[in-house]
Amino acid sequence: MQKISFIVLLLGLLFSQEINAQNNLSLKEAVTIAIQNSYDIKLVENNLSIAQNNNNYGVAGGLPTVTANGTNNNTLTTISQTFPDASRNTTRSGVDGSTLNGGLTATMILFNGYRIAATKDRLESIQKQTEAALQVQMLNTSSTVMQQYYNVIRQLAFLKTIEKSIEASEQRVAIVKTRQELGVANQADLLQSSLDLNALLQAKQNQLLVLDQVKADLFNSMVVPANSNYVFTDSIQVDQKMILSDVESKMKAHPLLQSAQQLINVNQFLEKETKALMYPTLRANSGFNYNSNKSTAGFILLNESYGPFLGFNLSIPIYAGTANKRAYKNAQINTVNSKIQYDNTAQNLSTELFKTYQNYQNSLKQTPVEIENYKMSDALLSLVMERFKLGEATIVDVKQAQQSFETAGFRLTSLQFSAKIAEIELKRMSNQLNF
Repeated sequence: MQKISFIVLLLGLLFSQEINAQNNLSLKEAVTIAIQNSYDIKLVENNLSIAQNNNNYGVAGGLPTVTANGTNNNTLTTISQTFPDASRNTTRSGVDGSTLNGGLTATMILFNGYRIAATKDRLESIQKQTEAALQVQMLNTSSTVMQQYYNVIRQLAFLKTIEKSIEASEQRVAIVKTRQELGVANQADLLQSSLDLNALLQAKQNQLLVLDQVKADLFNSMVVPANSNYVFTDSIQVDQKMILSDVESKMKAHPLLQSAQQLINVNQFLEKETKALMYPTLRANSGFNYNSNKSTAGFILLNESYGPFLGFNLSIPIYAGTANKRAYKNAQINTVNSKIQYDNTAQNLSTELFKTYQNYQNSLKQTPVEIENYKMSDALLSLVMERFKLGEATIVDVKQAQQSFETAGFRLTSLQFSAKIAEIELKRMSNQLNF
């Protein structure tokens, strides 16, 4: 019986550990869940499926079109026929007749100014552009989730700083109460200490609200319920080895620029397609026809014809009111516009990268000083509390030490968070985001 109880207890512990492991949420898991569930990514994936489906020679007009048709008409007519030989004269009403036509026709464009080739290339570029758009969306989603994840870590650090300050205030209240019982502290000291403690408790409550809200933002990006319960396992660790020249060189491979380049290609192929409208079009036609005419009276009782056919059709545009020339001119302007858009995108990306790198460098330079300030403020708070216990420090000294500790903690966490966000943005803009 004891053995069975031990096994049940062991299984319970293992199951409890498995549940806790499932509730843990690392940065990698958060990004993976978001990429799998993101509605924005799914929409772009569907657009990519459409582009892949359209990237076909049949859509471009390079494959033959085959049609089958058939017609069957039944008639009821009155016939009146007069011949030189009066004995052959015929007059009848209600004469049955039928006409049956059928055929199979295949048509294929042999030449149309290379419009088909240009259209196929344009469809290929549209597919590549959509693929680049999918990469952009995945980068943006990953970046958003990473920033929101580290924002949760930041708010947790803020909460921890407040809680440590609360511990100091609780100690202060306890010391003042003890002193009051001994008759060496007045009511004003107790009231002030209690007010300071209540203010920190209120700050903690407000911080818990902020924490719940930033978690909800993260869970929304992950497309999971806002009240999900996860334990965040990662901490803010900044990559301090990023170099501007390296980031700028890799920025050229950013899918946003690739998408802009594909837009240029699309417009260039549209130029070719539009220009092809001014060239002759040669089509080949082939198929099989069957015709049958039947009548119960008249000159011909049965007439049938059937057989294959082969022909060519040549269409030469001569004048279309200058519409084709104007369309070609507009296509050229659109190509120039797409090149301007590319240059504008590259310029904006380069400028944003430069500004982000400055912020990254500035945060890294300040971090060692802030770490030292935090250590000193922590040591100062501990020292002042010890002196307060011995009666060598006042309530004002303790309160100032607490405020210094809180300020240093908030500032250090914010600085580390700023450096991490800058790092994420630099890697996103240089297409080297990983987790």
